[in-house]
Amino acid sequence: MSKKLLKGNEAIGEAAIKANCRYYFGYPITPQNEIPEFFAKEFPRVGGVFIQAESEIAAINMVYGAAAAGARVMTSSSSPGISLKMEGISYIAAAELPCVIANIMRGGPGLGGIQPAQSDYFQATKGGGHGDYRMIVFSPASVQELYNLTKKAFYLADYYRIPVMILGDGFLGQMMESVEMDGQNDTCEPIPKPWAITGCRGREKQYINTLYLVPEELAELNDRLQEKYRQIKNSEQAYEEYYMEDADFVLVSFGIAARICKEAVDLARDKGIRAGLIRPITLWPFPEKAFADLTRAKNILNVEMNAGQMVEDVKLAVSCKIPVHFYGCTGGLLPSSKEIVNRIEMLGGTPK
Repeated sequence: MSKKLLKGNEAIGEAAIKANCRYYFGYPITPQNEIPEFFAKEFPRVGGVFIQAESEIAAINMVYGAAAAGARVMTSSSSPGISLKMEGISYIAAAELPCVIANIMRGGPGLGGIQPAQSDYFQATKGGGHGDYRMIVFSPASVQELYNLTKKAFYLADYYRIPVMILGDGFLGQMMESVEMDGQNDTCEPIPKPWAITGCRGREKQYINTLYLVPEELAELNDRLQEKYRQIKNSEQAYEEYYMEDADFVLVSFGIAARICKEAVDLARDKGIRAGLIRPITLWPFPEKAFADLTRAKNILNVEMNAGQMVEDVKLAVSCKIPVHFYGCTGGLLPSSKEIVNRIEMLGGTPK
C-alpha cells in the first residue's frame, strides 16, 4: 500500500491521472489554483493536455469539445468561476456528455472572499444553469475522500453520460493529509463511447446537439434525461452515519463542517446526550434513504457554512415530521463543536 502526503487540491489531480483523465481546461482562481498548477506540471509526463484558457467560459466549452470527442476531461474553479461556467454545464448536460468539475468553494455572494464556505449548495444541487438538468454532486470530507470520489466521479460520468461535480471547499483544498493511493477501482478504465464524435470511419454520421427547434424532440430529450435522473436517484445515494443506532438528536452536515459535527457528537455523548450524525456524501442525489427510519429522533440540527441551503432537502427527506433546526456560519467562518453542543442543549437535547 502506498501513501502520500497531499494537499486536497493535489489529491484531485492525482486521482484524475489515476482515472486516465488526460485533458484539463481551466482558469486561475483562489483557493483552487493548485489544481491547474498540478496538471501543468504533471500532464506532460503522462501525455496529457493542459490549457489555461482565456476565461472560465472558454474553459468549459473546451471541456464540451473534448468530452464530445470521447476524452476523459475535467475542469475546476471556485465559486464565482463556476458561475461563469454554468451555461456551458447546462449544454454539457443537455448533450449527455461526461466530465468532472471540481468546485473548491469560497465565500460569496459576488466576489466575496477567498475564505472557505459551503454556500454553493443551491447552485450545485438545484441546477445553477438553465433548464431541467442535474449533475451528480459529491461532497468529500477529507483529502482521502477527495481522491476516492474524484476517481469515482470519472467512472459515473462515463457510465451515466452526465457531468459530475466534486463540491469541496477552501479548507479541504488547502489542508494536507495522508492519502492511500491504492485500492478498489484503481485504474478506472474508461467505458466504451460509441456515441463519441471521432470521425465517420465507414459508419453513419453522428451528431451531438443541444438545440431542438421541434418541441416534441426537445420533450423527448427531457423525458430521457429525467428517466436517467430517476435511475441515478435510486442507485447512487451515498451517506455516512455516526452514532445513529440510538440517536434521538440528529445532526446533519456535509463536507468539512461534518468533521466538526463528529466532534460535537462526541462532546454531546460525553454529557449523556444521545446525539448522532448523518453526513450526506452525495448532495445530489440527496440521500433520502438515510432519513427513512428515524423513529427515535426528536430533533434535527442542520449545520452548514452558509445561510441554511440544505435545510429544505432535510425537511423534505423527513416529510416535515421531525423539527429541523439550523445552525451555521457565513463569510468563511467556522462553527465550533462547543457552539454546536450549546445549540443542541438549547433545543432540548438532554442527558439520558
